[in-house]
Amino acid sequence: MAKGEKARNNGIDPTWPKVAPGEHPVSELAADRQGALSPFGDVTFPLENVPYVHPETEINK
Repeated sequence: MAKGEKARNNGIDPTWPKVAPGEHPVSELAADRQGALSPFGDVTFPLENVPYVHPETEINK
């Protein structure tokens, strides 16, 4: 190999999935809605109550 001819594998991601010829790897999730999915599972809005208590800071005097 000549000095100017480098192997062109420096831009290939080794973790890219190997698929059959003619197929395409899918790198997205298939979901029934657009946008980010909830990390809490299926949540119906509006909620009846919110399980959140805002913290209050007590200042020492």
